[in-house]
Amino acid sequence: MEQRHGWSDERFGAVADVFARNFTEFPELGAAVTVFAEGRKVVDLWGGVADERTGRAWEQDTPVPVFSVAKGLVSVGAHLLAQEGRLDLDAPVSRYWPEFAQHGKETITTRMVLGHRAGVPALDPVLSFEEIAGWTPVIRAIEEQKPLWEPGTAYEYHGHVLGFLVGEVIRRITGLTPGAYFRRAIGDPLGLRAWIGLPAHESERVARLAEAEGRPGMPGPEHLLTRIVTMNGALAFPGLDEPHGWNDPELHAMELPGAGAVASASGLAGLYAAAVTGIGGRERLLTADTVTDALRELSSGKGWLGFDAGARWGSGFLLDSPSFRPMLGASSFGNDGAGGQFAFGDDEFGVGFAYVANRMIGHGDARANRLIAAVRECLGA
Repeated sequence: MEQRHGWSDERFGAVADVFARNFTEFPELGAAVTVFAEGRKVVDLWGGVADERTGRAWEQDTPVPVFSVAKGLVSVGAHLLAQEGRLDLDAPVSRYWPEFAQHGKETITTRMVLGHRAGVPALDPVLSFEEIAGWTPVIRAIEEQKPLWEPGTAYEYHGHVLGFLVGEVIRRITGLTPGAYFRRAIGDPLGLRAWIGLPAHESERVARLAEAEGRPGMPGPEHLLTRIVTMNGALAFPGLDEPHGWNDPELHAMELPGAGAVASASGLAGLYAAAVTGIGGRERLLTADTVTDALRELSSGKGWLGFDAGARWGSGFLLDSPSFRPMLGASSFGNDGAGGQFAFGDDEFGVGFAYVANRMIGHGDARANRLIAAVRECLGA
């Protein structure tokens, strides 16, 4: 049996029970779950193996690539700027980034991007890994991109583009790239172990991802879905160990704000707890009005590609989606990531939750859902 560590308040013992069962009922390798309630940490559990090659154990604050959970870091930053009056989410992006207003993108707002409605889910140019890491080539490609549909009239998941596009708006306002802004405004003051652009001194501590057998693959390279998640093939997916795969320290170190965060469970749960209740004796990061604004549903149902996975989207966040990602209820908001990662907050129950793992089973697999169901039971939600 895998070694498991940590603790949970007596009221949340069911979460610890489910975490233990996940190691026996799934091909779990290493994992962690953290829960805050009303600003206080009530669950902090970890266990298993961080690196299957060496047997290195998962530790309390082990970070791991969390893929699209990164969108939560960017979105909290955008809403914080809106709350401060520095960003109008419903103003054209071009107010902050004049060069963006080309090729039919003149009316696109930051909120459209956050709701996956801007019509630019993928970019036409094939950029190299080095160009993506350099930031500016991606921004120039976004400026030249024509929308695939009339902005605001349909939606499709804006994978990597959401992070770069909203990230450039953040940069134009603050002078900082989104990863640097997150650390200065949120991560460093709150001591959160979550980064978009991992510092070199953290590299050796990162958990190494591993594929579960039978994990579903992607469609062909020309399919729009594959182009969205691989940036036209520049980023390996689901490849982990090939050049520029998701175990590559070079990828961890670059700012890939749509899907490239590296974080611990406590760092992610702490972010969402900070947003809805505050942590460490601080005021809540986002006001109730700001969270209410973020929770307004913008997109659901069939996307532009014709698929309906059951997801509901607010401004930058996945909303409670019973058939896709059930959370605690109507006041829940978060983001999930490839392979099983998930983090969310809930304004009604004052909860911050995060589950991270290095065994990639499948998008939306049951491990996090079971833990969330246990939290729901413990809260009487």
